Amino acid sequence: MLTISPGEVTTAKLHGYLLGAVGPRPIAFASTIDKDGRVNLSPFSFFNVFSANPPILIFSPARRVRDNTEKHTLENCREVPEVVINVVSYEIVQQMSLSSSEYPKGVNEFEKGGFTMLKSDLVSPFRVAESPVQMECKVNEVVALGDEGGAGNLIICEVLRMHISEEVLSEDGNTIDQHKIDLVSRMGGNWYSRSNQGMFEVPKPLSIPGIGVDNIPSSIRYSKFLTGNELGMLGNISELPGKEVVAQFVEESIEVKGVLSSDDEGEIHGLASRYLKENRVEDAWKLLLARQSIKN
Repeated sequence: MLTISPGEVTTAKLHGYLLGAVGPRPIAFASTIDKDGRVNLSPFSFFNVFSANPPILIFSPARRVRDNTEKHTLENCREVPEVVINVVSYEIVQQMSLSSSEYPKGVNEFEKGGFTMLKSDLVSPFRVAESPVQMECKVNEVVALGDEGGAGNLIICEVLRMHISEEVLSEDGNTIDQHKIDLVSRMGGNWYSRSNQGMFEVPKPLSIPGIGVDNIPSSIRYSKFLTGNELGMLGNISELPGKEVVAQFVEESIEVKGVLSSDDEGEIHGLASRYLKENRVEDAWKLLLARQSIKN
């Protein structure tokens, strides 16, 4: 049996072992705002519910291991002690992952992830309209657990108001149907767990932040055939394929030539969707950009 004493391994290695051992972990998709009104949206898997009366949630933005800096969410909760905790269902997991990229302060992750900003009733931060449950909270206390990289900061939140989509309620409306809500949770590495189906993998966002859903051309972004998750995958690319690469891709594929000649958006976007399900993100982009080139 491998035996580890925390002080004898690097923080990064210990972090990996801890996350691999303690799971599945629920995800707090936290919406905050700073004193200048700039919004932030970021997921945290050090999270759970700890009390019903009063209703208390706690999540923990850890100090960055690589440079011991603080997360924007933590800074915002100190400046404006309010937060909206949105739960993450399978339908938005790719968009959520994209929003976890290290975008500079002031960049709106709602826009990058392709989410809709929904005004809250009692607090300043916005809700994620696509989340099936949104909880408006006041921050009661922030407890720092250390001052070195990897140290957590417990943000103790009191729920002031819950918003629950009727689509996830049981038939009598008294409980949340666990099959309908289809929650996802974090495991170790790139692995997630889907509450009603088991584990699946979502590649971590690139070290260079992706272009974001907001930079996807409107003819693709507002497609009737691509899901939010698929747009999230498309947005998690740092640079689009060039014209020569796209042209070569078309030239080498009889399947692609055939679908492009049909000029049927449903058929073309359907093939792009298939590529995305196979994790062929760059090929999906090549196909979609080839169609754009033809239309232009």
